[in-house]
Amino acid sequence: MSEDPKTPQMSISRRALLVGVASIPLLAALNTPLLAQDTSTAAVNTTGLAVTDDTVKVGILHSVTGTMAISETGSVQAEKLAIEQINASGGILGRKIEVIQEDGASDWPTFAEKAKKLLVEDKVAAVFGCWTSASRKAVLPVFEQYNGMLYYPTFYEGLEQSPNVIYTGQEATQQILAGIDWVVKEKGAKSFYLLGSDYIWPRTSNKIARKHIEKLGLEVVGEEYYPLGHTQFNSVINKIKLKKPDVIYAIVVGGSNVAFYKQLKAAGIDMTKEKPLLLTISVTEDEILGIGGENMVGAYAAMKYFQSLPNENNMSFVAEFKKMWGDNIVIGDVTQAAYLGPWLWKAAVEKAGSFDIDNVRAASPGIELTTAPEGYVKVHENHHLWSKTRIGHARADGQYDVVYETTDLMEPDPFPEGYQ
Repeated sequence: MSEDPKTPQMSISRRALLVGVASIPLLAALNTPLLAQDTSTAAVNTTGLAVTDDTVKVGILHSVTGTMAISETGSVQAEKLAIEQINASGGILGRKIEVIQEDGASDWPTFAEKAKKLLVEDKVAAVFGCWTSASRKAVLPVFEQYNGMLYYPTFYEGLEQSPNVIYTGQEATQQILAGIDWVVKEKGAKSFYLLGSDYIWPRTSNKIARKHIEKLGLEVVGEEYYPLGHTQFNSVINKIKLKKPDVIYAIVVGGSNVAFYKQLKAAGIDMTKEKPLLLTISVTEDEILGIGGENMVGAYAAMKYFQSLPNENNMSFVAEFKKMWGDNIVIGDVTQAAYLGPWLWKAAVEKAGSFDIDNVRAASPGIELTTAPEGYVKVHENHHLWSKTRIGHARADGQYDVVYETTDLMEPDPFPEGYQ
């Protein structure tokens, strides 16, 4: 069922967020009931979750070790910031959130094992976690079997919809198709070289990208994949130089990004000249911190969020993030989407008047955050978010200049016709 969200630019003042957290509940949804609720533990927890009269336990499940730590550390930081802010504002239904953190260790079976522990042994009321599609696919059967709720922050390939997941990142139509349409219309691109890490998200994303490129009557001149953690890209860079594509479409993830972009520059490919132009859907400011801005300058990225967004919501968020994690920290697309997870969960719990998973699930569609750092989001019935698509142009200082954004929010469509 299609929805028609409005796109207000409402925000809580920066002063309110920086001076104190008394106004933090404004960051939750507009849908929280105003009527008095029975918040006794017997009323709000009928399924044996880890909820007491004073506390509620949640899980954080990301890689803080291994090749994906470069990407996932920001998500952990964002989720902890949101939880700290929620607790400082009074918690959820009068209860403070306690965190049980587990390390997926960049290993998909480990993610599944830790997810089961969080749900079965710890009985957490929600889990905020995963980054790669491989890790999400590994834990999905666990969440569905034990009826847990996962808030998943990463842009991904789509082609999935689960009653046990709220997807706070973009799906393919909001990122892959929109990004290709932009580079074709604005840069006149006609040929593409597809490059990715070797697992489900890059392969499926490039399958969707190839279909769209060919549907537009354009050409894919090469397609290559390399294992996670791979560090030798000189061979494929030589192939790219020989093929001379208009666009290098890069979906390299994790630590491999550091080697790839340094070797690209060393091979004489100057991305500021845009011959070829590089368009990525995987390199956020978090990755650039490891890559080095001097090795990324001139590249383009298709995301929904960049740290440089000038809206008041984002300036408050960035200030609070740096206050908690240090002035030198950076914030990327997935980090911001991870920050939304605890707030969306809070809003759904308060709307439902219950921590029970079935009630939270039923309450989630229609939840909106008018003060999200990206501006405004709303939960669709398919558990994805209405959001804008933006194109960023990488600067030498490791930030992006936003050079394009959609006028309206894009409706999420995880199953686009003709791309399955």
